[in-house]
Amino acid sequence: MKYREETDSLGSKKIPSEVFWGIHTQRALENFYVSSLKIPFNFIRALAMVKKAACQANCDLGYLDGEKAGAINISCDEIIDGKLSDQFPLDASQGGAGTSTNMNINEVIANRAIENLGGEKGNYQLIHPIEDVNMHQSTNDVYPTAVKIAAIYGIRDLSKKVALLQGVLQEKEREFTSVVKIGRTELQQAVPITLGAEFSAFAEGIARDRWRTFKCEERLRTVNIGGTAVGTGLVAPKKYIFLVIEKLREITGLGLCRAENAMGETANVDSFVEAAAILKAHASNLIKMSNDLRLLTAFGELRLP
Repeated sequence: MKYREETDSLGSKKIPSEVFWGIHTQRALENFYVSSLKIPFNFIRALAMVKKAACQANCDLGYLDGEKAGAINISCDEIIDGKLSDQFPLDASQGGAGTSTNMNINEVIANRAIENLGGEKGNYQLIHPIEDVNMHQSTNDVYPTAVKIAAIYGIRDLSKKVALLQGVLQEKEREFTSVVKIGRTELQQAVPITLGAEFSAFAEGIARDRWRTFKCEERLRTVNIGGTAVGTGLVAPKKYIFLVIEKLREITGLGLCRAENAMGETANVDSFVEAAAILKAHASNLIKMSNDLRLLTAFGELRLP
């Protein structure tokens, strides 16, 4: 295997020549071998969207020259399109609030962009992972913004499937409306009901899940990009802070908005807790419905495959 050598403030390290990551990622591979769980690629894709938005904003404002910006844009687009997915090897459990993953994508974008300009990987005089790709950014505003973007896409996909499930249950409600059976409480026979009524109860719970997943997106749309390290926007020009969110809206197609209190969005994670709670509520409804269907099958009232 061939290697190239890169140097940072801690010293030098050999990097396999064929990979697009650099020395920071290589160190993280050695330091954070914890769970063997990898970063989901849908998050990496969202991270590339954030990098592309920052690149375009910096270019429009004259902080990044057109040639560099063009090469970086191409790299970001390749990642967004699903390419280079094997260049993000880091463990999901890592220190530094995601700094290693942020550096991983900075290095991959930079080295791919260097190749786009005809250079060799590791020649950061052409395009630098921090000075160019990470310009006017911090892990602390890039990472949570990308998590929210990935979460919105995921929740939208889930919401469509919840709506489909609701529709199927409502169809069964109509199909079984004339099927009379016994209703039970604590597994004891109680009063007559219809099988359609039972399925209407399933559909009602799933309908609430559909509403919850739809409403959940509201809090996730508020992002702290431009807040840099702690939310104050230190070292980020004011024009950049306002422009980068516009670029991000265009790239993602999502109704994202800049946090009025970026420090609050940087410091707090309650929007993620809310989203997780909504997913847990939906999971609880699915488990309850599955257990009920299993019981009805045990009673001989349904036949499941």
